[in-house]
Amino acid sequence: MNFNFETKSVTLREGRRVYFSSDFHLGVPSAEKSRDRERLIVKWLETIEHDAQIIFLVGDIFDFWFEYGHVIPKGFTRLLGKLAALSDRGIELILFTGNHDMWMFGYLKDEIGATIYRNPVNFEITSSTGLKKSILVGHGDGLGPGDKVYKILKRIFENSFFQWVFRIVHPDVGMWIASEWSKRSRIANINKGEEQFMGDDHEWLLIYCKEVEKEQHHDYYVFGHRHLMLDLAVNERSRYINLGEWVTKHSRQAYAVFDGERLALKTTR
Repeated sequence: MNFNFETKSVTLREGRRVYFSSDFHLGVPSAEKSRDRERLIVKWLETIEHDAQIIFLVGDIFDFWFEYGHVIPKGFTRLLGKLAALSDRGIELILFTGNHDMWMFGYLKDEIGATIYRNPVNFEITSSTGLKKSILVGHGDGLGPGDKVYKILKRIFENSFFQWVFRIVHPDVGMWIASEWSKRSRIANINKGEEQFMGDDHEWLLIYCKEVEKEQHHDYYVFGHRHLMLDLAVNERSRYINLGEWVTKHSRQAYAVFDGERLALKTTR
């Protein structure tokens, strides 16, 4: 395989940290429960803003997101307002699209100053002491072996013609379609506690990390999508971190923090 990742260099200021979280799936299973979860997310952001230099939101922040010409899904005002305030005070916001919110275009960049990525990116972060760590970050969907049906669907959903067709549908109809799709997504099964660790030989994102590591070293691999909190060795020099999820009754509301030397997986409760 030939892996070719965009690389970004970051210098971490003294006393500052980098935070990562993903898979909030705002919008499900109901507006009321989504707002309750949104308040928890905003509360978490308030606890980290004193030392955050960069905040990564690593995909599936929304259970559905689509930007029409002059329309976006209603709601999420607490989160968007908080992110805008964080951006205004100089905290860098980096968002990755997930399989549920891949249709992010220019709105969040223009309104809250976020940088949007669609594919994994290598971040070379140098601490204030000069220590450099390489962190590969991405949502995780469509990576590694298997899941051929989704990979085909992803190509369709990313196709500009398909996006144009969906855009000409009235937003009320589009949101109804999205709602029906969400009811059939794996969120329903996760709420039943059916998402299980498959073992080192079958976890496809761990397999993917090991394949990448054969060609180029990264100290950490940070992904979402899997909906399990995982901190696994890729080899003796590298670790795979999965950020879990916030949406189900089993959620521990996970996030990761990098202090310039070590990346650690944590929870809010």
